[in-house]
Amino acid sequence: MPALEKATEVQQAYQRLREAILQGELLPGQRLVEKELSERFGLGRAAIRTALAKLEQDGLVESEPYRGAWVRVITEEEAVEILEARMALECLAVRHAARKATSEAITRLRQIHAQMEARFREGDLLGMSELNSLFHRTLVEISGHGAARRLIEALRAQGVRHQFRTVLVPGRSQRSLEEHRLILEAVAAHDEEAAERAMKAHLQGVIAALRQAKGGGV
Repeated sequence: MPALEKATEVQQAYQRLREAILQGELLPGQRLVEKELSERFGLGRAAIRTALAKLEQDGLVESEPYRGAWVRVITEEEAVEILEARMALECLAVRHAARKATSEAITRLRQIHAQMEARFREGDLLGMSELNSLFHRTLVEISGHGAARRLIEALRAQGVRHQFRTVLVPGRSQRSLEEHRLILEAVAAHDEEAAERAMKAHLQGVIAALRQAKGGGV
């Protein structure tokens, strides 16, 4: 197989496995057997092996000699630390978003929030969670802050939201809708300080829900 084709297969294996972990198809603690993954994704075992090594560098996979590899399980304390780091970065990003948001960008945020409300009314809380993530990614895009975007994406890749389904904590989904509305209105008003306060309050609420979820609140 040519070197370029091998590199392409490794990249494909990496993307497919990463997505499967982040989407919850491969669960925390689940063993990652090369032969099974090769058959599942229709890719060579060498590509799977290289992809697993890259995912271990990303913090999504763990391995030990003679035990193989598995999806890394994030502890509650690690999850809180990741969210605290995200809070600092997203507060920075939302200030820039409030400063730069165009009418088109604000309309896009309103559309996403309306879709979140629709999912909530339908009882589709996991669908609402996916839109929540889209809302945050859109804010970061609007901010135009490249360094914040790269660092936030690296933190998101740890998969906290898939291991701790905070949206399922009783009452959390409704509070989340209101928190996102306050962020949206502050950005629409180009009020940087209010946007930062709203983002900080929102992620503090996520941390509180995370602790409740881990404690058996889900």
